[in-house]
Amino acid sequence: MINLRTLRDFRFPILAECISPDVFQGKTLAEIEVLQVWEGNKQKKLGELFKIDEIKAENQSENQAIAVYGDVGKVRRMGLGMKTGEITINGEAGMHLGEEMKGGKITVHGNVAGWAGSMMKGGAIEIHGSAGDYLAAPYRGSTEGMRGGRVIVHGNVGNEAGAHMKKGIIKIYGSAGQFVGFRMLDGTVYVQGNCGGRTGACMVDGKIVVGGHLESVLPSFTIDGIRARVKIEENEVADGPLYVFLGDLTENGSGKLYVSKEKNPHLNYYEKFL
Repeated sequence: MINLRTLRDFRFPILAECISPDVFQGKTLAEIEVLQVWEGNKQKKLGELFKIDEIKAENQSENQAIAVYGDVGKVRRMGLGMKTGEITINGEAGMHLGEEMKGGKITVHGNVAGWAGSMMKGGAIEIHGSAGDYLAAPYRGSTEGMRGGRVIVHGNVGNEAGAHMKKGIIKIYGSAGQFVGFRMLDGTVYVQGNCGGRTGACMVDGKIVVGGHLESVLPSFTIDGIRARVKIEENEVADGPLYVFLGDLTENGSGKLYVSKEKNPHLNYYEKFL
């Protein structure tokens, strides 16, 4: 395992896509220390920002493991495109964590800034804290959302989580902002807590489950029934009763929006349409 420990507090954004198991694999500590990063508008060596050492274990797997210690909330693009191995971050993490990730696992014991898991295709990200806006969503102007893998957030998330999602699963055990599953094409988003407005806007297919309070259901969704429970994934279900809405009808969509009946008494007037 390669350990990275911050040498000082970071004042400026740092672009460090080299912090990746795929990049570290097969390199000596000396070679890792001279990997190039950008701190603001200045190019630096990784060893100028982090103390780097290695711990070898007898049962260590062949896949590279990286542990990061300290506040790296200004360090962006860690795990860019990673295919294998593991990154564990013990502190805050910056924007674009696990961008276009294809495999492996990233675990964060802290909060994460925006665009975590952006356009990811595989692997797993688990955040033991909260995440910013655009969780697993694409850049502005792109329609290539999450296409595989799984994201678990134990805290809250911002706006547009799962936008343009095509495949995979996102589980949020706190609350979420507005536009969850915006233009969603497939996959599953589970929000155990409360959800902001415009959930599922323009979704075509897929499944969104809201276990807490939902501000409102878009008028372009129609009620389809009430379910006792809904499956999130293997060995996990959300208990109901839950309202089932279909939409977004403006997109001829067949997506399903499940909303807790108990937590949303303001939606009971839909029952007269059943």
